[in-house]
Amino acid sequence: MLNRRLTRRDFLKFSAAAGGSALLAACGGGAATCDPITGADAIALETLTECATAEGQLTTIALPHDWANYGEIIETFKTTYNLTINELDPNAGSAEELEAIRANMDNPGPQAPDVIDIGIGRTTVAMADGLVAAYKVSTWDSIPMKDPDGYWWAEYYGALVFEGNLDIVENMPEDWEDLLRPEYRGMVAMAGDVLQSNESVQTVLGAGLSRTGGVFEGAAEAGLQFWKEVNDAGNFVPVISDVGKIAQGETPLTVQWDYLALANRDTLAGNPELGIVVPRTGVITGPYAGGISAYAPHPYAARLWWEFVMSDAGQLLYLEGYAHPIRFNDMAARGVIPEELAAKLPPAEAYANAIFLSIEQLQEANAHITENWRSVVFGE
Repeated sequence: MLNRRLTRRDFLKFSAAAGGSALLAACGGGAATCDPITGADAIALETLTECATAEGQLTTIALPHDWANYGEIIETFKTTYNLTINELDPNAGSAEELEAIRANMDNPGPQAPDVIDIGIGRTTVAMADGLVAAYKVSTWDSIPMKDPDGYWWAEYYGALVFEGNLDIVENMPEDWEDLLRPEYRGMVAMAGDVLQSNESVQTVLGAGLSRTGGVFEGAAEAGLQFWKEVNDAGNFVPVISDVGKIAQGETPLTVQWDYLALANRDTLAGNPELGIVVPRTGVITGPYAGGISAYAPHPYAARLWWEFVMSDAGQLLYLEGYAHPIRFNDMAARGVIPEELAAKLPPAEAYANAIFLSIEQLQEANAHITENWRSVVFGE
């Protein structure tokens, strides 16, 4: 059962209630011992709050304010816990996030991220290279996709859609093969660099899954061949698209996550009108995974951040930004999702054929696509 609409004040109350006297602890109401953290078990919110307050700040990376409502999430966290947020390179890709940890292993300064938000296909590398620390947030049992030892957990997911500037794109494509039409010459773009961005790797894979009828085997190579054809036809624009480029007509037809396209529609408010289409086939979903740097300069603040983001309050803020919170089913069953938030998403039937791949499949596809992108698509 769904509930009434929550106000911003309700979000703040939600956050405080989740840990009882968390806000009192932030004001000095406790005497927590902030020892080095060695285990993965959830830490009492009062302790996290007091120790994070002593640390004074949190360093994030790759969290654009217009991505999955991260602007509101960051601001609400700051308001709730009165911490400074040091935001590194908001437009970094998943690979760059991991590189930022590697480059700052011995540097506790402002360039060292505390927390990361990466494509789920990058999690094995993060673990194998010892870049992430284990932690199981207090809502752990209701998270359906996660590492059993706590090294990463899914936070939210989206599905790829076609987003078009209707002043330029007269007829929106309905499926991947439509992107090869001559009418889209010099129009089709991605929202990131395939070599760095999980979203763009998924854009290649989604096209491949459309060609294989949803079968994973051979889909990565089929996707590369598809984008080679789009490029050979003169339709591909090798520019990283954003809302400004879409509005200005530089990249008028872009493939990206549904939550970003829907947020862009709100931002542009009809100037120009945007068309948003979920493709008929190859509807690939992309979960993003949260993690804590094994070298986090602010380890308590990092854990406090994830307690907030993975709480009901934090998950509802993702939904405010059109992203699908990973704990949606649990929250819906408990009746804590406001009707107005649920109604903001496209109709459920548009996602009836959505494809959820395993971690192993995503990692295999990521490796094949990034290794062969430039040679197959551009002949380099």
